[in-house]
Amino acid sequence: MSTRKIHPAPPFDTELAAVLAIVNEQLPPTVTPEMIEPLRAGFVTAVDELLLDRPVSHREETFAGPGGDLIVSIFQRTDHTTAGLGILHTHGGGMIIGDRFMGMETMLAWVEELDAVAVSVEYRLAPEHPDPAPVDDCYAALVWTADNAERLGIDPAKLIISGGSAGGGLAAGTTLMARDRGGPALAAQLLIYPMLDDRNETVSSHQIDGTGVWDRGSNDTGWDALLGDRRKTDQVSIYAAPARATDLSNLPPTFIDVGTSEVFRDEDVAYASAIWASGGNCELHVWPGGFHGYDSMAPLAALSVATQDARLNWLRRTLGL
Repeated sequence: MSTRKIHPAPPFDTELAAVLAIVNEQLPPTVTPEMIEPLRAGFVTAVDELLLDRPVSHREETFAGPGGDLIVSIFQRTDHTTAGLGILHTHGGGMIIGDRFMGMETMLAWVEELDAVAVSVEYRLAPEHPDPAPVDDCYAALVWTADNAERLGIDPAKLIISGGSAGGGLAAGTTLMARDRGGPALAAQLLIYPMLDDRNETVSSHQIDGTGVWDRGSNDTGWDALLGDRRKTDQVSIYAAPARATDLSNLPPTFIDVGTSEVFRDEDVAYASAIWASGGNCELHVWPGGFHGYDSMAPLAALSVATQDARLNWLRRTLGL
């Protein structure tokens, strides 16, 4: 018999709970391996819809990556002329689903508000392409973006990386890789409820089980696909699971946010604490009652608006925008 203490899950925000009930009709809390292919088919984003009524242009470029050609999408305001903020976007999807347009609503708001240029990379997905393929692709995209900053209309001193969920984990891993390899200097990393720890053994990872969005079982599915038999062993790289890093010194200013009612809560709080313990700069927001991805699934909810405002305000302060 297990002796693990049972912790009741924190309540969902009242406004968000009503949305979650609708979301769960289409997306169950637990993603299993056999659901990967059907979910991929359902997560195709229409770029035209993303850009509808936005004064933002989109183009694609291709370059040689570590496993073949990599495609990136580049978004900028139609009146963009002065080099400024550059954002490398690493999309979410649990390492197993999604494309480079997933989560772009937040990035496009920054493109509009801050006259930024966003570069979003189509990294390879697990299980067909296990670790290190996804993070290697993201790092290659960072190097490419830095090398082409002037042509892209980006100030190299204002290049940041940002991603949500799996994309947040990949952004954190890419940042560590850049630090350790002496790669492109990043002005900041913005990690949106990042997926950081393959072990899945925190209190929050046990609390969110069979409820919400991307629960404990989903987390097992994603990490198993990425790491296979290496998962939960000492063969897991800090670039795949940044929570395993013991030295978080010499990182750029960091922003982390997460909801109280999601699997990633405790590992994200721990990552912020580890940055502080290493003498680093990190702003942490833990939003009460937030389920995973609440800001994109319920963008008009009061908690979502406050969340987006906090991210934007941090970017303005940190980068002097």
